[in-house]
Amino acid sequence: MIENQMLSVLGTVLFWLVHLGFFARAILRPHRDPESRIAWVVVMAVLPVVGIIAYLLLGETNVGRRRVERMREVLAQLPDVAETPGANAVDFQPEIPERYPHVFQVGHSVNGFQPVGGNQARLLPDSNATIESMIADIDAATEQVHLMFYIWLPDNNGLKMVEALMRAAVRKVPCRAMADGLGSRTMIASEHWRAMRDAGVHVATALPIGNPFLRPLRGRIDLRNHRKIMVIDNHITYCGSQNCADPEFLVKAKFAPWVDAMIRFEGPIARQNQHLFASDWMAQVDEDITALLRQPLLPGEPGLTAQVIGTGPTARYSAMPEVFATLMFAARRELFITTPYYVPDEAMQGALCASALRGVATTIIFPARNDSWIVGAASRSYYADLLAAGVRIFEYQGGLLHTKSLTLDGAITLIGSANMDRRSFELNYENNILFYDPTLTAEVRRRQDTYLAQSRPVTAEMVSQWSMTRRLWNNTIAMLGPVL
Repeated sequence: MIENQMLSVLGTVLFWLVHLGFFARAILRPHRDPESRIAWVVVMAVLPVVGIIAYLLLGETNVGRRRVERMREVLAQLPDVAETPGANAVDFQPEIPERYPHVFQVGHSVNGFQPVGGNQARLLPDSNATIESMIADIDAATEQVHLMFYIWLPDNNGLKMVEALMRAAVRKVPCRAMADGLGSRTMIASEHWRAMRDAGVHVATALPIGNPFLRPLRGRIDLRNHRKIMVIDNHITYCGSQNCADPEFLVKAKFAPWVDAMIRFEGPIARQNQHLFASDWMAQVDEDITALLRQPLLPGEPGLTAQVIGTGPTARYSAMPEVFATLMFAARRELFITTPYYVPDEAMQGALCASALRGVATTIIFPARNDSWIVGAASRSYYADLLAAGVRIFEYQGGLLHTKSLTLDGAITLIGSANMDRRSFELNYENNILFYDPTLTAEVRRRQDTYLAQSRPVTAEMVSQWSMTRRLWNNTIAMLGPVL
């Protein structure tokens, strides 16, 4: 009897010592907001066993020690991003007004990419036109084709891309195609993936899952490569929100159409996207492609100033929210944002409210129906404070507005793959392009106006009439943001 009691006491003490160890680990973990530490401690205290298991699976931004070491080795191999071999520096001199250098400096602090001039760019009309443009560039390629997608589906547009890559490979154009192991799992497991490989296309899986039961031992399974990159002949690149799929997006058809925006760039900015692609490729594939980054650049032409901003779990912590907040604070007349997912950190929410409070015409559009009910509920928990500050909120009715765009003062645009949520801030590899060009920014702004025309305003009166149950649900989900 006494022995049983002693064992019970010993077990209880051991259990709480383990608990205290995890409390300390959550509190001492670097690069974590205080609310995240508090949330995890509360979860583990309220749900002892489940909380610890959840923390082991989801509590730390861990891509695996081996991957981190490999990424460091790869980045050390890559040539200095500031190098422009064979280029006349005057050709690529950036044109940036005096009030904006600091926004590009924040971008420079992330990857070391300097803003470069001499770029040409074109906003593509829609998703299908984007795929057709990409395929035309692949068919015209002579040196190499590189692409990376988070979601690549074996649908109409997805198979068009497969066929174009196979045609290029038959012409002996080196083709490297990479897709995320989770988002593109259907394509990767399909006969089309094998057909590309057999045709000579070099294919690779970004962040492969492998055995889902053993995968957590090598890093979080939900850390994904969310980038959408295409580079053709070291001179053409694309950037925006679109995956390689039909806008009908049959895997989530009830939210369709997916509404995206992509920009086609030509010029030295392609070299920066090439650098991002090379780092992803070489981290996964035992192939050195750094020679491509040392090739002479083509002579420059007058054009816009642009800068690639690539973020992720192995990049500088908090890089993406700092970029967003810097742009918000830089606005003087107008700030216009579209994003499908909004779960900000405190600083970014404050920056967006401050923009409206100082008199900047601040507008943000969300989709009315979100494919993630968790993010949709969390996003709406921020509506009341945004509206009180003077931010105009609209909800898009014409499908799932998936475009991630920010324009400010009719001059600066940020476009890319990053959402305004904690997943994009901490867990996903993302790529964006920041550019200064009043003409192209005006075109992006007109595209945002087309979204506005298909949106309904959200007013403070509407939010105040939400039931207590709905507000409780939204706020509870938002509280879990630091955990999720």
